[in-house]
Amino acid sequence: MKKNFSPVEGRAVQLDDIDWVPFPEALSAGGIRWKLLNVAPELGSWAAIFDCPAGSSFNSHHHVGPGEYFLTKGRMEVRGGSDDGGDTVTAPAYGYEATSAFHGKTYFPVDSEFYMTFLGPLQFVDKPGGETLALVTWDGAQAAWESATAG
Repeated sequence: MKKNFSPVEGRAVQLDDIDWVPFPEALSAGGIRWKLLNVAPELGSWAAIFDCPAGSSFNSHHHVGPGEYFLTKGRMEVRGGSDDGGDTVTAPAYGYEATSAFHGKTYFPVDSEFYMTFLGPLQFVDKPGGETLALVTWDGAQAAWESATAG
């Protein structure tokens, strides 16, 4: 189902009314799926829920702006997990990612699901301080969603 994310005064979204679509493979591994729930051009933000199968991960990225997440199911290893100086969180869990936070890999050792609001872009890179592979802004997230749900 295609959603038009033009600016509105408010929005209520029934998650079961939206189909899961594959998250771009260039930015993740292992079959992550997502549902784009909202974009807010006036804030430069976007919100989505992610379905992450066991063994899946997001590629290296910087949070250009802060973000907040709520892990509703499973376990997530953030910034290398607790064994490498990061965090390992088990649902239910809340997390805050500060501006400029770097993630070498966000890994899901078990089937997991989380909601996240991004207050600014995500900069996917090949390594810390390395070449930018993709800059995902609110309008880039919207374009990726529309492309995945077109038809």
